[in-house]
Amino acid sequence: MHDVKEAVPRSRGPVSSELIGAGIAAALVLAAFIVPRIASERWRSKLYAGAAPLFGDWLSHVGWGSVPAIAIAILVIRFGPALAERLPWRHLLVVSWVTAATWAFALAMIDGWQRGFAGRLTTSHEYLHEVPGVRDIPAMLRGFSGRILDFQPDSWTTHVSGHPPGALLFFVLLDRIGLGGGGWAGLACLLIGSSAIVAVAVTLRALDAADRARKALPFLTLAPAAVWIAVSADAIFAGVAAWAVALLAIAARQPRGWAIAVVSGVLFGLGSYLSYGLVIMAVPAAAVLSAGRTVRPLLLALLGALLVAAAFTMAGFWWLDGYHLVVERYYQGIASERPYAYWVWANLAATICAVGLATAAGLPRALSHLRKPFDPTALLVAAGLCAILVADLSGLSKAETERIWLPFDVWLMAATAFLPRSTVRVWLFVQALGTLVLAHTILTNW
Repeated sequence: MHDVKEAVPRSRGPVSSELIGAGIAAALVLAAFIVPRIASERWRSKLYAGAAPLFGDWLSHVGWGSVPAIAIAILVIRFGPALAERLPWRHLLVVSWVTAATWAFALAMIDGWQRGFAGRLTTSHEYLHEVPGVRDIPAMLRGFSGRILDFQPDSWTTHVSGHPPGALLFFVLLDRIGLGGGGWAGLACLLIGSSAIVAVAVTLRALDAADRARKALPFLTLAPAAVWIAVSADAIFAGVAAWAVALLAIAARQPRGWAIAVVSGVLFGLGSYLSYGLVIMAVPAAAVLSAGRTVRPLLLALLGALLVAAAFTMAGFWWLDGYHLVVERYYQGIASERPYAYWVWANLAATICAVGLATAAGLPRALSHLRKPFDPTALLVAAGLCAILVADLSGLSKAETERIWLPFDVWLMAATAFLPRSTVRVWLFVQALGTLVLAHTILTNW
């Protein structure tokens, strides 16, 4: 097993790399919040984000989820690190998933049941708004691309038009099996999205980094990203993509894992039909194959992805047509006004809000391990960072990246595994405090 039982690192100077990383991140977040407040009203109006760099509005508030959220944070800070070390592996995964889901639900309940959970996906811009109109699924798939562009009588709503049909299809199928409405849709987002942290841990263990996984799990469980995992459809995207990577890691280590490789490819394929941006998950996938020192599962995974692509293509939806139309639709809306010069760095500030200062604190040490004996965790952290930078520089994500980049964020948060053992509870406290302040002062749109 990969040896991660290092001692508390020697100081390289008067200021540790953890404080430097967290300090730079905090300064970036502070600047991203301050700049819109001191800019002209005309410029600020073009941001289309009342609490820029986060998509939401300033509103100090408490709710019945406040006390449970604080209690969960205290329990994880006090007992999380010890339990992560001692619990049997399967028990640890279940406890982590349940705790993460409960944490996310409690944070949502700070805004109340309807405003914070059941009503999130029912607005006129969201998926559920279109579900009643889909009476014929094959016809919806055949005509999907024709309704992407705006300013047509039958244009899709903002979120439906901005994604391949797989996202809408998921909620349609959920409705068809009797789980319709915002409550069930929110629960699906919550459970699938929070399972992403388990997938990260499974991936690390498959790559002989179980100790790293155990160190990271308390931070993943108490992640600020939980604010957007409950509830946004991007949480589902994150869960599907994370399990695609996890299964690829397992297949890379099992000589006869051909079936697992195919299922991994199917999940990668489904991901690309849930969100166009998930094609960037090829970066973490490449990191897994590199960490596993094999390309054996690659062809079978590609086969699985191609099966999904073939199914959607035969149903009448051609992915490339949809992508090009979405880019055109993107610039038909507020994206044409949002200033790239602000969002290209403010996006990163929003990401820090989602992954927390503890992730920023662990990032320098994680990246430094790329120069040392092979460390699969460091490689996956670097892959998550690269995926975020690619998405950022593309200019196709201006604002709202605190939710859009959830599939990449979960891998970046593995950087917390590199924090010195003696400071773990301090950084967990920082994570929890930052999340609670954010949830109680900003009414997010998700």
